[in-house]
Amino acid sequence: MPQYSRYFFPIIVPLIVLLMPLSVFPFDGMTIIQQRVAAIFLFAALSWILEPIPIYATSVAIISFELLLISDKSFIVFRSQESTALYGEVLNHTDIMATFANPIIMLFLGGFFLAMAATKYRLDVNLARVFLKPFGDKPKNMMLGLMLITAMFSMFMSNTATTAMMLSILAPVMVLLKPNDPSRTAFALCIPLAANIGGIGTPIGTPPNAIALKYLQGTSSISFGEWMAFGVPFVIVLMALSWLLIGYLFPANQKKITLDIQGEFLKTSKAIIVYITFGVTILLWLMGNTHGMNSYTIALIPVTVFLMTGIITKDDLKKISWDVLWLVSGGIALGLALDKSGLAALIVYSIPFGDFSPYIVLIGAAVLSLLMANFMSNTATANLLMPIMAALGVSMTNLAPLGGQTTLILVVTFAASLGMALPISTPPNALAHATGHIETRHMAKVGVIVGIAGVALSFVLVALLNMLNAW
Repeated sequence: MPQYSRYFFPIIVPLIVLLMPLSVFPFDGMTIIQQRVAAIFLFAALSWILEPIPIYATSVAIISFELLLISDKSFIVFRSQESTALYGEVLNHTDIMATFANPIIMLFLGGFFLAMAATKYRLDVNLARVFLKPFGDKPKNMMLGLMLITAMFSMFMSNTATTAMMLSILAPVMVLLKPNDPSRTAFALCIPLAANIGGIGTPIGTPPNAIALKYLQGTSSISFGEWMAFGVPFVIVLMALSWLLIGYLFPANQKKITLDIQGEFLKTSKAIIVYITFGVTILLWLMGNTHGMNSYTIALIPVTVFLMTGIITKDDLKKISWDVLWLVSGGIALGLALDKSGLAALIVYSIPFGDFSPYIVLIGAAVLSLLMANFMSNTATANLLMPIMAALGVSMTNLAPLGGQTTLILVVTFAASLGMALPISTPPNALAHATGHIETRHMAKVGVIVGIAGVALSFVLVALLNMLNAW
């Protein structure tokens, strides 16, 4: 592909979509607002993939384009058809701007503060010394250790918080790797991969799981233990495949990594405050909502404590990866536009699932969920697809031999959690990309392979469960 195409396609393709008459689109009832959202989506997708501009700049552009083209305070020229039936539902401008302060952004901020304080007071290197010692000095074994620890944490606490914590533990390892060693990419990738996959293991590990449980009621209900009975084996197998894949794609040049971390845990008053805050924050995350707080509220505890005690200073604030927060904001804004404009629902409902065989429906629903989750949040994907899949599972009698509604909901849920091919696909991906050790093309290659393998594995697992239930 010629170099100019990096700049040509992200501009020309969206413009063509904007200028096309609505009658050309294969969706009945498509509005002008939805057409503009489609153009913004194409701009975002092509810009994130081809990177003609920095990916955080693409995210900021998404928010600006939404304000200019589809908000209630858009440029007046673009609202000339506002009174027509085909214009569609505009988005509230405050909702679009609020993506800069979305709760997930606060979760990121809390993760950044924990990581920064951990580095400042050597908590990260001391944790690395404790956690990685049992795995020896071979790069592949150390990577496996990091993945296992990350996956176990992400089963019970926020994937984003887990990634932020584990990336701080990873830092001392990266220092020991040569700048041109491919394993730098492997190590940086293994954390978000393990966090994304590990969350599938429990009903509280990732939002799509909790959403799925709302629709698995009555005869289809699944308990916490039953979910783990099939979720944990799924995580173990897919983690093993992911570990082998990134080890194959990005082999280490170094045979050994001597993680010779000397010293002890600091015992100053500020260091003790960091340890206590770190432990309390993680403990509260692990306890879920039993204390009445969600993970976003908890994330502001370290922010407040570290600022009030002077552990994080104004000079430290300048080192926060604000570009990552902008990147995530753009992904949230894109999901908001797809949802609120009705474009995502229009596309989903336009697919005649009932006309196909049950196998095609299962595969199509899983692939659709996987694709959507790569470009909008997996929570938004699950919220949009679950009610449709629940109704479809009940209405399609020919799905019964394959497990009916339960099978359909589970494969769609797993697929939603496996959308991780881009830096904006999941917050763990964005955090890992911010380290500078991963190129988007590397993340896309691994994300696509793991996503497809995970969907295929979910079919095998659900089929085995149905066979066991039949016996």
